[in-house]
Amino acid sequence: MKTQRGFTLIELLMALTLMAVLSGLSWRGLDGLMRTRDVTQQRVAQTAMVQTVLAQWHADLDAMQPVAGINDAGVSWDGQVLRITRRSSTRLNDGKDPGLWVVAWTRRTSNASQDTDGQWMRWQSPALNDRNALNLAWEQAKLWSQNSRQQDAPHETVLLGLTQWQLTYFRGNAWTNPLSSDGNTPSNGQTNAAPPDAIRLLLDLPPSTGLPGRLTLDWVRPNFSNSKS
Repeated sequence: MKTQRGFTLIELLMALTLMAVLSGLSWRGLDGLMRTRDVTQQRVAQTAMVQTVLAQWHADLDAMQPVAGINDAGVSWDGQVLRITRRSSTRLNDGKDPGLWVVAWTRRTSNASQDTDGQWMRWQSPALNDRNALNLAWEQAKLWSQNSRQQDAPHETVLLGLTQWQLTYFRGNAWTNPLSSDGNTPSNGQTNAAPPDAIRLLLDLPPSTGLPGRLTLDWVRPNFSNSKS
């Protein structure tokens, strides 16, 4: 008659040890997968935010509308703030003209001496049809870029971190500084009535955006036709 043998204590201890090691390795692998997933989701969210902001930039420029005597070119850059008069995208049930928005983009820092600490911000007025109201909003956008006030809070949006930004205009088949005589402000000090054919945006993004480094974006006026051969 054969006797049945069970596991010895040493065999049980070895099996338990192996199971513990495998469990630890499995947990480390699962933890690594979860961390990778979280980092990937964060990067996707950061990239989506940048894309959304740049889409808004394009939308503002695409809807640009010159206003004689206020913003003859439809866009104005003074080295600190870019102001745009644009068609409102608000739809009215009665079919009437929804009016124009005054939109401003600027980079604001918490400390002027810290060039790396900045936020890209956007300001937008209500839809306006009155010329005096448009002129007032145009001036208010300028003041907002210099010093945000309490009444500006409902109209401003913090977009994303921004280390530095630069703008270049394309006019006369050449890229020029908007502040030069060939750009937005001629030598007589008056606003150039001709809108730029294209605007090149250079952004230096910090690591917090998920896309650190320099980003270049070109906007081309929808009805622009380059006839240069």
